[in-house]
Amino acid sequence: MMGTVASVNVGVVTEAPWAGAASGRSGIDKRPTDAQVLFRADGVAGDFIGERAHHGGPDKAVYAYAVEDATWWEADLGRAIRPGGFGENLTTEAVDVTGAVIGERWAVGAALLQVTTPRTPCTTFAGFWGVPDLIKRFTERATPGAYLRVLREGAVAAGDQIEIVHRPAHGVTLGEVFRALSLEPALLPRLLAAEDLPEPVREKVRRRLGGPPG
Repeated sequence: MMGTVASVNVGVVTEAPWAGAASGRSGIDKRPTDAQVLFRADGVAGDFIGERAHHGGPDKAVYAYAVEDATWWEADLGRAIRPGGFGENLTTEAVDVTGAVIGERWAVGAALLQVTTPRTPCTTFAGFWGVPDLIKRFTERATPGAYLRVLREGAVAAGDQIEIVHRPAHGVTLGEVFRALSLEPALLPRLLAAEDLPEPVREKVRRRLGGPPG
């Protein structure tokens, strides 16, 4: 129930043909910092987000990815991936991110975070890595990383502990949500038990199940 912040990463402005935003600018290139960084309800202080229609906001204020999952990708691709290489603000160690329960709360540094939804791979991610079939490969691997709400704002730094202080009883995990939406539609009915799943995701689930939108 205890892990560590391996790195805190802040996005710089990247201009590239593959950048998804209309401006051609992306914040996917996150760089590690040794400083304390304020995690706010609307996002990470100093972090650049190029396409706010799909990234950022209260339900996606922080993106976390596990060192252990990054290590698998390094072996698969045959190259090193530095912290922040997945576009994550928070690189975790000894935390089962894929197995985290929706609504689970993490005490991280002075902040309190809540697991909300998995990341969906996009063409910007594939362009950043230079791997044309990355969306397919990332989906099949199904270790998407976690978006988190900031329930209590506070400073976070590399080396801080990550303590899981609450885990909802419904048991719907981040990995199940990702697989239900992309690989295993038979899991969809189970997702509605996760009350902390963001409403746009719940609406998507209801649509796919053929029920009313609200």
